[in-house]
Amino acid sequence: MKIQVGVFFGGKSVEHEVSVITGLQAFAALDREKYDPVPIYITKQGLLYTGPRFADIEAYKDIPLLLSSGTQLVLAPADGRTAMVRHPARRVGNNVIGYLDVALPAVHGTNVEDGVFQGYLDTLGLPYAGPDVPGAALCMDKAASKTLLQNANIPVLPALAISAADWAERPEEETRQIEAEFVYPVMVKPVNLGSSIGISRAPTREALHRALDLSFKFSARALVEPAIVNLREINCSVLGDARAARPSVCEEPVSGDEILSYRDKYLSSGKQGGMGGARRRIPAELTDEESQIITTLAVKTFQLLGCRGVARVDFLLDDDTGNIYVNEINAIPGSLAYYLWEPTGLNFSALLDELLSLAFQRKREQEALSFTYESNLLSGVGFGGKKTGR
Repeated sequence: MKIQVGVFFGGKSVEHEVSVITGLQAFAALDREKYDPVPIYITKQGLLYTGPRFADIEAYKDIPLLLSSGTQLVLAPADGRTAMVRHPARRVGNNVIGYLDVALPAVHGTNVEDGVFQGYLDTLGLPYAGPDVPGAALCMDKAASKTLLQNANIPVLPALAISAADWAERPEEETRQIEAEFVYPVMVKPVNLGSSIGISRAPTREALHRALDLSFKFSARALVEPAIVNLREINCSVLGDARAARPSVCEEPVSGDEILSYRDKYLSSGKQGGMGGARRRIPAELTDEESQIITTLAVKTFQLLGCRGVARVDFLLDDDTGNIYVNEINAIPGSLAYYLWEPTGLNFSALLDELLSLAFQRKREQEALSFTYESNLLSGVGFGGKKTGR
């Protein structure tokens, strides 16, 4: 009997469209000899839909038409599996349209990649690939993850976290604090976002103000860092868990501007789409020493931040000094970083097979833990005869 895999994508996120591409790439790559995949689209309002047309990228050109062709559903635990239940339910007939054995989240950004969706799956008891709640939340929060990496002596750039509330109340004071810490140019980015959305390079005070205003459109906090003038961006994927993890080859994305933009990542690739079609050098042109440093740091970062499955660690290489810094980690990377594993001999289908194996392994580990404590506490509790509700 084939394993029923729910491939989840979309969601209430500014990276919604990128997630659709990743999800459909993964759906197409799953081994049909072992798995029976189900495309499950999460709308921007958080509703779940499925149906045959949700596996066709062309159908997403008209979302209302697509939704009208599908079935809205809710998920419910059902005897060790997860039932897909038609919603709203029909008065007559069976409303269970199928069952899931495991989830493959192909989601990006806030509300889905940051631990929120993972917590939902944990509540259902549905095994899932990728990071768990703490790992996902920590990787999404650039300020928190940077602090943890810094405390572990992993090289990162210094940074200041600025809140939208503080910026609204005392912009001049916040500006002076930034200028006391760094010289221009600086980089400004939302604390909990990816895909290069909301990121700006600010060479002046006026540009800094514009950059912060842009960042606060997407996040309640912004991170300000010194900008590296002669910068090379290097990425490395990692696959595994806390016990065993290995790095992929390194890549150097090709940017059309001073920083790698959303357009560079997703809109310069023609029909292929996703991170798999972006312009890049694979392998990156690095010395053996640079490659060794980056791959070692990638695995250390992955394990320190509690990742599982496949992630992508992004690095900054200062061509003037030769210094290498961990920039950020993507716990569920665009296109699941399959293009970084193909040169190692691991194709997309085999990569997904490993991700799902890790999902079931985590489920077995969880089942070995105890989530009950026999205390009989409620047997002696009373409220003096008063009613506590209606």
